Amino acid sequence: MAGKVEFPAGATALVTGATSGIGESIATTLVQNGCRVICAGRRVDKLAVLGETLGPASRALALDVTDASSLESLASRLPEDWRDIDILVNNAGHDEGGRRRFDEGEAEQWASIIETNVIGLIRTTHAVIPGMVARDHGHIVNIGSIAGLTPYATGTIYAGSKHAVHGFSESLRLDFAGTGIRVTEILPGLVRTNFALNRWHDQKRADSFYDDFGDCLSPDDIARTVLFALQQPPHVVISQLVIVPSAQH
Repeated sequence: MAGKVEFPAGATALVTGATSGIGESIATTLVQNGCRVICAGRRVDKLAVLGETLGPASRALALDVTDASSLESLASRLPEDWRDIDILVNNAGHDEGGRRRFDEGEAEQWASIIETNVIGLIRTTHAVIPGMVARDHGHIVNIGSIAGLTPYATGTIYAGSKHAVHGFSESLRLDFAGTGIRVTEILPGLVRTNFALNRWHDQKRADSFYDDFGDCLSPDDIARTVLFALQQPPHVVISQLVIVPSAQH
């Protein structure tokens, strides 16, 4: 007999990097499945548009995961009835300046990738998890990458950041084994979003990157896998889910 499914219906979720791509799809999917979603990101204008689309089951939150003060004030900037966060989806990340040999990149660009993809994820988790511990209830979903399993040339910093996310996720899961807090890492292959555009700020190059690859994953593919992990009964932990497009070798 299947166990009780607690998520996502009725839960409150915080999704970082919710203004576009994977984050937007995850936020939309969770709302469609009965969840209240705090849509967090830096682009307030994009958050406003998303909030209008998702309606009263969503809440926009200006949040910069690289800014410690922004994270420290996270709870205080939410209405009291939105502060008990059941689900945290750490999705914010970038590879700006990436896909080049290590010595050809700028040190500040490399540091920015680590600051967002690793330190920002850690800070966000640290800001949210005390409430989960107090309630002995919660689910943390970290959006990693297959680059966290298999590095590649020209990906030294991005792959390094996702290796850190992979190690952090698994260790965090072990920290809370046997409690009411679950930890899941989603490791996608290539997903067609505006990620490549943000990397190069060149639409033609970004389009060619995806077109030359072939069939890519979509943001909705990733959102469905997040939902799958959340919908498992309490005794089931999906520790890692690797998703790749059929064209990926």
